[in-house]
Amino acid sequence: MADPNAVDADGVDDEPDADPADDRENRSEELPREVVDEAERLTRLERTAVDENEIEAYEDRRDELLDDHDFTARIRDDGDDVLVLHPEEWHEDGVIRTDRIEDIDRALEIPLEGSENPDDWESVDEYNRELVAAVREGHGDVHGDNAALLADFAGNHYAKPMDTLTSEELTEFRTDYVVRNAWPSEKQQKVIAESISLVFETAEEPVSEGQF
Repeated sequence: MADPNAVDADGVDDEPDADPADDRENRSEELPREVVDEAERLTRLERTAVDENEIEAYEDRRDELLDDHDFTARIRDDGDDVLVLHPEEWHEDGVIRTDRIEDIDRALEIPLEGSENPDDWESVDEYNRELVAAVREGHGDVHGDNAALLADFAGNHYAKPMDTLTSEELTEFRTDYVVRNAWPSEKQQKVIAESISLVFETAEEPVSEGQF
């Protein structure tokens, strides 16, 4: 007889689907934002890699990163692939034991289908990193560090080049992502608007201060 307290390890099937925006809003404090973002980045790299050794390396790096926080990762495929991060203690023999779950909000669900073309995520990330390097070289580390934050936000949340972010997305970056999740230094906070402008200027894309 099937165990009523065991479900597939890819997700907790008897829970309603969470709104991705709400999930990011209420992400577990157990996992720092940079860990979640890096786990997502490594997952996207794993999914776009062709070489088996490279795929395994990305997966191992992600699992080691999460293991430091006693979390594990699974991909749930229910039409739209979702990266699910949840406590390792919920598992037994490859399945999730629902009787071990006291707070479902400890799990994080991250859609892997961006608002642009998810198949191009790796090339988008490469473009963004090159743009970060150009900003850093031309304007110093403080602006470079802010550009790196914007690259993380643009790639992981929207799967798009950061110099194509809309005014609404740039506002979300400044008022939500930076404030609650990025932990910039005081120097970075003081010049965040200038840094955004420099990203667009370096990419030779027009942007006005009123855009964000």
